[in-house]
Amino acid sequence: MSVGIFLIVLFAALLHAFWNAIVKGAGDRALVFGLLAVGHVVPGLGLVLYYGAPDPAAIPFVIASTVIHWAYYVLLNMAYRTGDLSVVYPVARGLAPILIAIGALFWADEHLPMMAWVGILTVSGGIMMLAGQAFKSQIARTGLIAAVGVAVVIASYSIVDGIGIRVSGNPGGYIGWIFVAEIFVVLYVFGTRWTRLRAMSARAIGIGLVGGLVSSAAYGLVLLAKTEAPLGIVSALRETSVIFAALIGVLWFAEGPRRTRIIAAVIVAIGIGTIASAGG
Repeated sequence: MSVGIFLIVLFAALLHAFWNAIVKGAGDRALVFGLLAVGHVVPGLGLVLYYGAPDPAAIPFVIASTVIHWAYYVLLNMAYRTGDLSVVYPVARGLAPILIAIGALFWADEHLPMMAWVGILTVSGGIMMLAGQAFKSQIARTGLIAAVGVAVVIASYSIVDGIGIRVSGNPGGYIGWIFVAEIFVVLYVFGTRWTRLRAMSARAIGIGLVGGLVSSAAYGLVLLAKTEAPLGIVSALRETSVIFAALIGVLWFAEGPRRTRIIAAVIVAIGIGTIASAGG
């Protein structure tokens, strides 16, 4: 992995943490998902108009990605109803890099050096550390099952998009089409919640739309990185967004526990350094 790609993925992780921070407490979660999807569709249209369509070989991946992302939105919403955010988010994001690296080994024939595996496991361990003492409660164990389900879905769309953008022959077109396909999410969310949308404040709507634009930029950069670097390594670096979000929570929202989050950040930093030293 080149230094440029390495920095691009870390920047994408920071953007991912930022959009999670700006939509924090924005209100109706279903409407926020819809607004985020609008923030994907709009730049997607621009990319489609500029780059055109990807190679026909990528169309099955576009369709699969769309279906899996739909499942992601549904499952994530269910997960947050059955488990605590403090369990679901770090566990789902912490398990994903491991699942992606294993999946890429079988589906993309990517063989990582041992140090890269050590780095991925270290990053994942640091992220899951944020779940902390929550595992001791019965509610957390219920949330753990949901979190594993979310992790599997994240790994699925990551592998599908990673392979799809490589066979597309047109990365910009591929990104554009998977973003435009989220119009189905927009229609589903707003088609049955129009009254609730009209009742939202202009500020809340603006936050959701800006969050979607930032989110689309973050995922677009990650997909571009996957054309140049192994899927497992890109994913591990991308999921450092959880650590960025945790630090934002400490510095911006005065959340705790500070000590656990700082230790987790240090562990993840060690993992990042290990990945960087592994090359690949």
